[in-house]
Amino acid sequence: MTLHLAAGDAAVSIDPADGGRLSALSIQGHQMLYHAGDAPDMHGSFVMAPYAGRVRDGRFSHQGTDVELPLSLPPHAAHGLALDRPWTVLERDDTSAALSCTFDERWPFGGRVVQYVRVEAERLVQKVTVEADTTSFPASVGWHPWFARLLGHSTPAQIGLHASAMLRRDADYIATKQRMRPPEGPWDDCFVDVTWPVSVSWPGVLRLDVDADTNVVVVFDQGEVAVCVEPQTGPPDAFNTSPMVVRPGRPLRARTDWRWVIHP
Repeated sequence: MTLHLAAGDAAVSIDPADGGRLSALSIQGHQMLYHAGDAPDMHGSFVMAPYAGRVRDGRFSHQGTDVELPLSLPPHAAHGLALDRPWTVLERDDTSAALSCTFDERWPFGGRVVQYVRVEAERLVQKVTVEADTTSFPASVGWHPWFARLLGHSTPAQIGLHASAMLRRDADYIATKQRMRPPEGPWDDCFVDVTWPVSVSWPGVLRLDVDADTNVVVVFDQGEVAVCVEPQTGPPDAFNTSPMVVRPGRPLRARTDWRWVIHP
C-alpha cells in the first residue's frame, strides 16, 4: 500500500513494496520526480544502501571475506541492495513515516537500513541509518532522486553546485581518488568537499535546495528528461578505496533536507 504524506502545498508518496522509494513528490501541483524507466534504479527517489554508486566488478574484501555482489550495472554492482526489496513500515502519520529493510542473502553480513521521511510546508526531511547485527561490514549510503528536467513550461533544470574538487573518472567510468578542479557541466561525476546546498532550479517555477550532512555528492545532468543530485557518505567504489565500517551499536547515519522556493 502506498503511503501518502502531505503538508501545506507539498505531498509525498512512498511505495514500501517498490524499494521503499519516494514514488512522487508534488509541490504546488508540480510533479518533481521522474519515471525514467521501470528498472528499480530508474524512477522516483530511492535509498542506496549498504553501498552508494558503483562497486568495481562487484567485488571487495572485508576482514578476510571476499564478497561478490550482483552486477546490477554490468560489469559493476551499483546502488545497493535495498532499491529492489520490499520495506516494512515501522510507523506513520499524516506527515511522516519510518520504514526498514533487512538485507537479504546477497549481503553476507546481515544488518538493515532504516529511513525516516517527514514533509513540511517548505521542506522534506530524510534520514537514513545503516545498522549491523553481530558482524561489522563496510557501508556507504545515499539518495538517488530522479528530478524532472522540465516542470510544465519551464526552461530545463539548472544545477547550482559549489565543491572544491571532482574525482576523476577512469576508463571503467568509476571515480578514482585523483582530485581535479570541477569542469563546466554537464556532469555524471562525483564531487567532494561540497558546499551545501546544491540547487536544482526551474527558472520561473521554483528552486529546490538539496542540503545534506555528507561530504560527497554525485550529480547527473546529461540526460534529456531527468537530472540527479545524490548526497552520499562516500564516493563510488568506496569499499575498495576508503571504506567506512559499521559495527554493532555503531551505525552509519546520514541526513538530507530538500527545501523549495517558489518563483513568482
